Amino acid sequence: MCERHASSTGLTRAQFLKLMGLMAGSLAACSEPASPAGELEPVLIDNVRGYTVVEGQLRRFGSLLVDARGRVAALDPGNADGAKRVDGRGRVCLPGLNDAHGHIWQLGAKATELDLAGTRSLDEAMAALKRYAAEHPDQPWIKGRGWNEVIWGLGRLPTAADLDRAVSDRPVWLVRVDGHAAVTNTAGLRSAGVGAGTTAPAGGEIVRGPDGQPTGAFIDAAKALVAGKLPPLGERDHRERLAAAQQRLNKVGITSASDAGTNAAELLVLRAQAAALTVRVNAFLSWEAFAEVGPSVRTDSVADDLLRIRTVKLYIDGALGSRGAALLEPYSDSGGSRGLLQLAAAQLENRMRRIVDAGYQCAVHAIGDGGNRLVLDTYERIPRGTMRHRIEHAQVLATSDIPRLLRLGLIASMQPVHATEDMNMAESRVGPARIAGAYAWRTLLDQGSVIAAGSDFPVSPENPFDGMHAAVTRTDRDGKPVGGWYPAQAMSPVEALRAFTWGGAYAAHQERVLGSLEPAKHADFILVDQDPFDLGPGRALWQTQVLQTWLGGKRVGEYGQL
Repeated sequence: MCERHASSTGLTRAQFLKLMGLMAGSLAACSEPASPAGELEPVLIDNVRGYTVVEGQLRRFGSLLVDARGRVAALDPGNADGAKRVDGRGRVCLPGLNDAHGHIWQLGAKATELDLAGTRSLDEAMAALKRYAAEHPDQPWIKGRGWNEVIWGLGRLPTAADLDRAVSDRPVWLVRVDGHAAVTNTAGLRSAGVGAGTTAPAGGEIVRGPDGQPTGAFIDAAKALVAGKLPPLGERDHRERLAAAQQRLNKVGITSASDAGTNAAELLVLRAQAAALTVRVNAFLSWEAFAEVGPSVRTDSVADDLLRIRTVKLYIDGALGSRGAALLEPYSDSGGSRGLLQLAAAQLENRMRRIVDAGYQCAVHAIGDGGNRLVLDTYERIPRGTMRHRIEHAQVLATSDIPRLLRLGLIASMQPVHATEDMNMAESRVGPARIAGAYAWRTLLDQGSVIAAGSDFPVSPENPFDGMHAAVTRTDRDGKPVGGWYPAQAMSPVEALRAFTWGGAYAAHQERVLGSLEPAKHADFILVDQDPFDLGPGRALWQTQVLQTWLGGKRVGEYGQL
């Protein structure tokens, strides 16, 4: 679903030179041996119920030996060679989880912005907005995200008039849960200079009333008309957001994540902080960042696989909820609209060729069947180089297009929670025939395609056990609908764990060092309070609690007693 950044994300000359210096240092370090000073005390994680997926099969173990480099030395070793013993007290040990598609900076922003996720009505959301504004009198703009008019039962997008009733003295900018629509108040419209005569950019819509005046809602590319006026973020803001996001991710057992759209200013902070990261980051450069610094920053590994910069993110359409996803035929619940393409076919092909020629992997956001077909057609035409390329979301596919993903060697980067979140509107958007190719995990897996699972945080909760629950049951947290929503497309528990571990590593070309607990791979693992393959009575996968998170043989989070 994804959210695109505001436009002012380029580097100053001083920042550019700093980034180039950091990258030159990391490239030089690649040819140097690891420093003995960086060695750890070997440790034996003993007395656990361990699970990892190796070559598609579940492997069980009772102890895990970590060597001085923070790598797995052995499972169930006969000799621990004097390693420090940690008693796992019979807890379950799993590989560190990998979110193949999230938004680190937006997740970190939730610590400093209004969070409307979970609000059940417009009135509840506006009351929260009013309280937040009163608590933050010094903020020149009130920013927030997470609203969903479908959940509210509103039957329309919110408007400036709605927001004005809560805050009228300064601009407000509230982003929809999927990141593809947003709403501002009258002060925001005034500050952005948007009026009846303002033209929407290609790939975007300014929602207007019967009188032609903007209502305050903006869809996809049109969001930039207001987002570009927001106060710019500094390096300190980015550092704080990165730290906050890592804390949240470690707490739910995520040790690796792909950031689906890193701008140049964020990349500078990531590179400067790389050695101290507690989540391995696979950074997808935004198109703008690729154009600015791409040739100089490409690398498979910084700081022993804590940072990878080898992927570029493109958008072809919007989201299903805001009717921006590009469909082959009109929406079933809207008068003639087929969604919004973000790039013309020639533009998409030109960009993808440039990405491949530069030695990068393409990751293209495509949600509607029309958007997905255009991306597939383009992959057919371009040389694919040595990289495995990706479709982000692959949410609604024409059934005849599904086999093309396997034939083209494409990775389906999908978010299982989107199915259970979207089931309240998806079929009304596309109708009963097209839903057959939507959220079609079983069909993709059965043909041999690789699914790299994620959450699209903060569009959806970052907890990967929510995603595994949705993948296995096709139900929400309340177990609805009974029996699951189109349950024939569900994954098995082993497939779900594989998609959230090895699948993400494979999609990032990191399966030799991440994704499973095997000798020579990084010792990234978690200890949790229940067995995902043997749930107790009345227990669900989403209820799994992480007790400890380990990255490279170091404990980076402790959240409960073993």
